[in-house]
Amino acid sequence: MTAFMCTLIAAPGALQPELAEALRNAWGGGPVDWLSPDEAAEFTLAQMPDNRWDVWADVQKMGVDLVIQPAEGRRKKMLLADMDSTMIQQECIDELADAAGVGDFVKDITARAMNGELDFEAALRERVGLLKGLGAGVIDEVLAQRITYMPGGATLLATMKAQGGHAALVSGGFTAFTGAVAAHLGFDENRANTLIVEGGTLTGTVAEPILGKQAKVDALEQITARLGLSEADVIAVGDGANDLGMLHRAGTGVALHAKPVVGAECDVRINHGDLTALLFIQGYARSDFV
Repeated sequence: MTAFMCTLIAAPGALQPELAEALRNAWGGGPVDWLSPDEAAEFTLAQMPDNRWDVWADVQKMGVDLVIQPAEGRRKKMLLADMDSTMIQQECIDELADAAGVGDFVKDITARAMNGELDFEAALRERVGLLKGLGAGVIDEVLAQRITYMPGGATLLATMKAQGGHAALVSGGFTAFTGAVAAHLGFDENRANTLIVEGGTLTGTVAEPILGKQAKVDALEQITARLGLSEADVIAVGDGANDLGMLHRAGTGVALHAKPVVGAECDVRINHGDLTALLFIQGYARSDFV
């Protein structure tokens, strides 16, 4: 019989021991192991509870994330991560559009594209077109002044890499940003779209072919094949509709602070924890963090 692992994660100080014990008792689980006091705990289960999603909805109201997954093979050898609203707290194209004076219009298109309401590639071409004539120097300004990192990202990468893990950043955004973000956080490689610049200004075009939903799946296939890993060895994380392909294919696909339409399609949903939640669900204790 396959054993399952139930992990509870909340903001530091927000996870009550009584909740963990009550769930363990209700589901006939093993002893509670605290990965981080008042923040993350786990216990084994002999089978998947029938009322899993009802309980998930209840504990969400308490600010707690609940993840139940097969206990075997949950520690992964590769991280495949989206960038915008995942490893960083912004959407880069929205920040560029803000600088170009078309911020609100572009933000609306971005939100609809990430929610799966629009074709990703067509929406990207439309938004990039609105950046035509913008000085290329604005990219460095946005990086320096507007981009902030999602909490826990550097710890996630450092801890997985200390265990021999590989980290790849794959984005429907732009190489001008992924290069800087990857270098800052310690990613081994990055893939994204390329904004075309001529004479120091953006032309309003992006290099073809556009990296969208399929390109993230391609990255998963190509990088695992190159490294001699299986797709089961991968933990993938993202928040938008264009991430669903890689989230479904990876051994563990994490919807992080995701759009509701995305979370609904993923068994692992992190809405209250930060990126260190990806370590907790792999069984790392806070004392193991690098």
